[in-house]
Amino acid sequence: MKTETNSTTGGANMARRSFLRYAGAGAAAVAVLGASSCRTGHIEPPTDYTDIGSGDIGILNYAYALEQLEAAFYLQVVATPYSGISTAETAYLTDIKDHEVLHRDFFKTALGGAAIKGLTPDFSTINFSDRASVLNAAKLFEDTGVKAYDGAGYLIQNPDYLTIAGKIVSVEARHASLIANLITPGSFVNPDQVDENGINRSASIAEILGAVNGFLKTKVIASSFNYDKV
Repeated sequence: MKTETNSTTGGANMARRSFLRYAGAGAAAVAVLGASSCRTGHIEPPTDYTDIGSGDIGILNYAYALEQLEAAFYLQVVATPYSGISTAETAYLTDIKDHEVLHRDFFKTALGGAAIKGLTPDFSTINFSDRASVLNAAKLFEDTGVKAYDGAGYLIQNPDYLTIAGKIVSVEARHASLIANLITPGSFVNPDQVDENGINRSASIAEILGAVNGFLKTKVIASSFNYDKV
């Protein structure tokens, strides 16, 4: 069933006040995803989907959707540790889990009534008892999150939101580097993460949602940004 989002001026003002309050308290010291504009042809969405909305609220909901997915993933990782997990790996993944939960809750509180609904993950393709399966999934989520935030930054109109997004993506990049290094020591700046100019790679809304919707039971669309492919 289609989920409507509130993108009225009142909702935007409410979200702005919430972001400023959280920023002052330092509660947004973490996180993941954003996207660049991608103009694609219209594709009819499924019957069960959530639309992020429009404007700054839409971009914040976009980030909220990604943070929901990451938080759910790491909660599962910590609850059911993979075989042979080390003490150090447990500590690292628990710290990342705590960050992602804080990010998720931050966006939910800041957006208030304008927030999209809670999303249900589908991790059926991930073997949580296998180290390689878990870390490869973690790399996908972290790299996707950083690319999403970097790609969507220019779409944000409110400078306060942009500042918060910058603080969050910097933490997400730390996560991405750590996960890459756990998989292959010394790989924290691989070409799939950083280009030849030393700039982190970014991705479009279409690319991001195309990557993450496979891990969600209720798909996420962004019709106001000319993208509703799932």
